[in-house]
Amino acid sequence: MTGTIRLTAAQAMFRWLAVQMTEEGERFIEGVWAIFGHGNVAGIGEALHGIGDKLPTWRGQNEQTMAHAAIAYAKTKRRRKAMAITSSIGPGATNMVTAAALAHVNRLPVLFIPGDVFANRRPDPVLQQIEDFDDGTVTVTDCFRPVSRYFDRITRPEHLLTVLPRAMQVMTDPANCGPVALAFCQDVQAEAYDWPESFFEPKTWRIRRPEPDPREVDDVVAVLKASSHPVIVAGGGVLYSGAEADLLAFAKAHNIPIVETQAGKGAIDWQERLNFGSPGVTGTDCGNKIAAKADLILGVGTRFQDFTTGSWAIFSNPSRKLVSINLAGYDAAKHGAIPLVSDAKVALGRISTALGSHRFADPDFAAREAWFKATDTVIAAPGTPKPNFRPSDAQVIGAVQRIAGPKTVAMCAAGTMPGALQVLWRAAAGGYHMEYGYSCMGYEVAGAFGIKLAAPEKEVVCFVGDGSYMMANSELATAVMLRVPFTIVLTDNRGYGCINRLQQECGGAEFNNMYKDCNVETQPEIDFVAHATSMGAYAVKAADIAQLETEIVSARSRDIPTVIVIDTEAETGAGIGGAWWDVAVPEVGTTEKLKKARAHYEANVARQRIN
Repeated sequence: MTGTIRLTAAQAMFRWLAVQMTEEGERFIEGVWAIFGHGNVAGIGEALHGIGDKLPTWRGQNEQTMAHAAIAYAKTKRRRKAMAITSSIGPGATNMVTAAALAHVNRLPVLFIPGDVFANRRPDPVLQQIEDFDDGTVTVTDCFRPVSRYFDRITRPEHLLTVLPRAMQVMTDPANCGPVALAFCQDVQAEAYDWPESFFEPKTWRIRRPEPDPREVDDVVAVLKASSHPVIVAGGGVLYSGAEADLLAFAKAHNIPIVETQAGKGAIDWQERLNFGSPGVTGTDCGNKIAAKADLILGVGTRFQDFTTGSWAIFSNPSRKLVSINLAGYDAAKHGAIPLVSDAKVALGRISTALGSHRFADPDFAAREAWFKATDTVIAAPGTPKPNFRPSDAQVIGAVQRIAGPKTVAMCAAGTMPGALQVLWRAAAGGYHMEYGYSCMGYEVAGAFGIKLAAPEKEVVCFVGDGSYMMANSELATAVMLRVPFTIVLTDNRGYGCINRLQQECGGAEFNNMYKDCNVETQPEIDFVAHATSMGAYAVKAADIAQLETEIVSARSRDIPTVIVIDTEAETGAGIGGAWWDVAVPEVGTTEKLKKARAHYEANVARQRIN
């Protein structure tokens, strides 16, 4: 018979988490990010101090950005490892809700442990407690319910005996993977309980590879054989499955071109001849052309976000059929797709075997070659600049591209750069990290930090605009303290340039996006170099594209983050590629500009095909 050990609930939680192992013999939860406050400092704080290096604790600057670092870490680790984040009961908890939504959209494992009110309710209302006049069981942590894959509130110590295994099961489930939120009542954290010693025995968690239904395989093979111009849409599921080599082998065996989503970009090296870049709103010309011509779209690990499909106006061939290989039945059946619910690696092998020697006609390789010749011009270094010249974002991308190596990872999340990078960045295998499921401004700095923690051998280059940098930059100080180096390329166009262009494209006037169009008494003059320097980073302002290249190379020798600021113009987007995006334009208005935008909108809506 097993013995027992007397521990507080918080002590038990972290002792248990410390022995949940991957197949490689490492902790699945690598450590805990913590900002202590009312609701977690006494119970959780004491427990984390006590467990020490068996489950390390790190202190960040903001609960949301700590979670962003954890999310980037899990994404880089391909969901094979994760981190936890704990907070106080009030604003610290709600600070994490945005990050939980980001993890949910991107199907990434993160463990959120917000403190909560007293289960015994003796001191109600406690500091930071939000009271629901109609429901005494509601607390602020209920905000996590719609943005978590699994939510629970721990109101008794012994709840952990069932709650913790459920949490791990969700985070290691390839189909249901996502964030877990365990609201931990603060009095319960401190309560002692006699735990079975067997509860703390190490456990190995395996990531399953679900096999496909043979009938679904037959359905997919039949429509593939009946098609003439198939195209593969590679999503993030390819990376999480570890199916990159399998996808390339499949495409080569059957001569099928590939386009990559934001989440899937980098699965296949850009130099592979069958890689036609990206589809959709921020797609390549050659990728969108073959997508429009395709009579069969074979999605592999993609949820068919509107940017990928051009709001369903790109996959417009009247005879087009849609196939979706996905672990989640929800995704596999979207938009009337022929579903194949399976792990990507397994499914591709089954389909390829059934296709045998079947090969399709060559795609338009000439269009692919023409595309890259055209982009050479867009990303080229500017010639002798005129007075007051400011480079475009595309020229900044070109500077980084020219000195990038096989270990360079380009990362971003919001603004102009995600679209420009998807269209223009020539990603080596594994050389791209984009948070574009939630496209969360403020993810970039913390995300770059998380990538470098997960892959210290990589050169991480974070592209961030001044708008996103201003939203969340404080984990730069944490990276300095932990001596985690990465490079930030901060493009300063003095406002929200991306949304300003979208506003105009939709028939609106320039309003409240660029500082020059805002209701302010004076235009800001923000010294980003001084700001980054004050947090301990190495910071410099690049006068031009040539200096930008030099500074990126110099950054490789440092053991702290480097911030390179460069002024850019705000008028030009990627300058090439792209497609229509469904952003509703007002049906009535007074300006001719708005009327033309509405007519353009209605013409494109007529092209949409949603099933």
